Amino acid sequence: MMAVFLLSLSCGNINPPKPRLSKKTPTNLPLEKINLPEGFHISIYAENVTNARSMALSPNGTLFVGTRDRGSVYALVDTDGDYQIDKQYVLAKGLNMPNGVAFRDGDLYVAEVNRILKFENIEANLDNPPAPVVVYDQYPKDKHHGWKYIAFGPDGKLYVPVGAPCNICEPSEIYASITRINPDGTGLEIVQHGIRNTVGFTWHPETKELWFTDNGRDWMGDDLPACELNHAPRDNMHFGYPYCHQGDLPDPEFGAKRSCEEFTPPVQNLGPHTAPLGLAFYTGTQFPAAYKNKVLIAEHGSWNRSKKIGYRISMVTLDENFQATSYEPFADGWLMEEEDDVWGRPVAITFLPDGSMLVSDDYADVIYRIYYEG
Repeated sequence: MMAVFLLSLSCGNINPPKPRLSKKTPTNLPLEKINLPEGFHISIYAENVTNARSMALSPNGTLFVGTRDRGSVYALVDTDGDYQIDKQYVLAKGLNMPNGVAFRDGDLYVAEVNRILKFENIEANLDNPPAPVVVYDQYPKDKHHGWKYIAFGPDGKLYVPVGAPCNICEPSEIYASITRINPDGTGLEIVQHGIRNTVGFTWHPETKELWFTDNGRDWMGDDLPACELNHAPRDNMHFGYPYCHQGDLPDPEFGAKRSCEEFTPPVQNLGPHTAPLGLAFYTGTQFPAAYKNKVLIAEHGSWNRSKKIGYRISMVTLDENFQATSYEPFADGWLMEEEDDVWGRPVAITFLPDGSMLVSDDYADVIYRIYYEG
């Protein structure tokens, strides 16, 4: 029995049908429906993690999990090393869409809509967490694309996106961007521009350059525009929003103002309305060597498409020049296509020290472990 200690989407059609989702409990999740490459397996790493979204793993093995709709932040501990969580701590409740979590030097950083909080020395106080310190509180208060993914970059700074406060508009400079701040909240910079809503980014393990997903705009039909995988090898690049989508598609309202040629195109156009969120490069040694440095992407799935799409982990292969050579499923089956029904929605990806992969699911309220045994 698990001990409990108290302490979005983007990327349709106008007037879409109401989504039909099959809510299931962890005990009857049909894991056998998940399609994986040969030799791979999936299990439940943690259950009853309501609205599990972004994840951050400490060096000591504590998994911190944010939420969007729940307003809570969790800490999960596997005390006996059997790859199943047996202690769940609720570190905070009632926060304002605390999607993003990041861990640094013993402290847990949590992103609300307009501010960044810090829980100091958190692993020593899981059953009695301290009141959080406000690191920065000047981000916009808009809830439309206001939930945030956060992560510390190779430069030691905290990267924080600010989504567009709309489906399509010309917002002021702070919006549709990725920013960064120092760990103490000083030194705000806008790093990248023209990004409608990224809820996942990472850095290449060798070049240390930024890679991120972006959710395409809505209401251009079922098949346009594509969501995106983007690469930012330097600061102050512009990725097209709101003027150009998927690298070559002018926006019907704003596209006449600027040419698509002015902007950096995606490395890979992903499925339309797939809502790609978390992503990661595989750097472990458990998976076969062919998976090294492949990009794994959690596609949360469409919410406003006449026929659902996404609800899977996809994989992008890059060549030596960081150009995409393939885009294919790695894990799928959460979407039951014949019924157009869904029982799970992948959100974020991280890796355990043994090289196995954790995937959060904010609909099934679990965290999966995907591992290779050959």
